[in-house]
Amino acid sequence: MSPMIISLAAFLGVTMLIVGIAALSGVFNTSKAEDRLAVMTGRKKEAESEGIVKEDLFREGKAGMAGMFSGLTKRLEGMSRLFQQADCPIKPEMFFGIMGVFACLGFAVMAMTHAPLPLLPAGALMGASLPLIWLLWRRKRRFKKFAKQLPDAMELIARALRSGHSLASGLHVVVEEMPAPISTEFGIAYEEQNLGVPLEQSLKNILARMPNMDLKFFVTAVAIQKQAGGDMAEILDKIGYIIRERFKIMGQVQALTGEGRISGVVLMALPIALFFAVYYLNPTYIMLLFTEELGRKMIAVAVVLQILGAITIKKIVNIKI
Repeated sequence: MSPMIISLAAFLGVTMLIVGIAALSGVFNTSKAEDRLAVMTGRKKEAESEGIVKEDLFREGKAGMAGMFSGLTKRLEGMSRLFQQADCPIKPEMFFGIMGVFACLGFAVMAMTHAPLPLLPAGALMGASLPLIWLLWRRKRRFKKFAKQLPDAMELIARALRSGHSLASGLHVVVEEMPAPISTEFGIAYEEQNLGVPLEQSLKNILARMPNMDLKFFVTAVAIQKQAGGDMAEILDKIGYIIRERFKIMGQVQALTGEGRISGVVLMALPIALFFAVYYLNPTYIMLLFTEELGRKMIAVAVVLQILGAITIKKIVNIKI
């Protein structure tokens, strides 16, 4: 089979996969209870929720079809949480459309630079992965900002408790005094407990959206204090002190492992850069890797070793504290 046909088939397969995921993006929609909760808290207008009943009727009509995709939708549930954690302003269906556009651009760039035909699908995959990389970077940045704000939030809640306020009022102080993302997350918890959700459950919901070990300490401390009692303000002060000390140690670790991280980036990028440099200097020499059976095996082994090397370096430089 011609390499051009193989490349086009792979590209079409990737495109159809992206379109299929976009078509199934309805799994990311909020539930009926969440829609009504948003209307009651003022985060969504009533006009936007008028289609809830109609949507339920439509879902009942396609219940048989939904059963066919139940396994796939379970696997895609993590994507819904990813959009929520990243606070992505782009809707899922539009996001996957953007991925398709970037896939086409990656394919076109590879074709215009006269890259080897087997690399055309790789260019499409690289282009499609750029929006996903941006989404993961946005989530990581939000997690990091939330972690930095957490000690100040603990101190605010402790001060509110010492002045005679309840824990729920302390959450409201954080919402009023601190910026996003911690004000957004604590605001959701405050609204949920106002609508009857137990405070412990609303805090656990924050932990589900923002997986943070220090926040887990806070949620656990609240649950224990509700059952056994104790000075909650003192506990929060100690949690804030521990978080600040952990940040100091993490800064020292980042400084000591900086050389290892830079070495990892260089070692991962050097083979790829050298491949393209040699290809543009002597294409015939590189094409042996694609035309010969041994060359294709060498490429497969090189990719596997690159992935193993990246995982190993990450394990070495990422020290958990």
